[in-house]
Amino acid sequence: MWTRMRDFDRMFQAMDVLQSRLNGLFQYYDRPRLPGAVWGLSESGPRANMYDTGDNIEIRLEVPGVKREDLSIKLQGNYLEIKGERRADTPEGYTSHRRERGESTFTRSFTLPADVDAAKVEATLRDGILTLVLSKAEPAKPKQILIS
Repeated sequence: MWTRMRDFDRMFQAMDVLQSRLNGLFQYYDRPRLPGAVWGLSESGPRANMYDTGDNIEIRLEVPGVKREDLSIKLQGNYLEIKGERRADTPEGYTSHRRERGESTFTRSFTLPADVDAAKVEATLRDGILTLVLSKAEPAKPKQILIS
């Protein structure tokens, strides 16, 4: 009789261990899969904010360590594509003992909420933030209609 009770006790202990391991499996389900992802969002590149100011669409993109000449911005209608590359910065004649900031590339693409006038695009890079001010095309701008 006591043997059967011990067997049941061991079985329930094993089930408790299995349940705690399964609970731990899904604890970090919504976090990026790659440890130390370079851009924070491992699948889609650097983080971005997009704002609509009425006449313009403004995009701010985090690109720390990326130089101005290593960025490529393409615009077609309401489709925007931004590519970038961060290169190794080991000085000539030096040997690396630790490299946590390696080389990496990214591509981000956006479907803009309106068509944009490509001739009036402004791009600035300051303190690791790429800021794009995209002027909306004339038909896409909001118009005030007066009631008579």
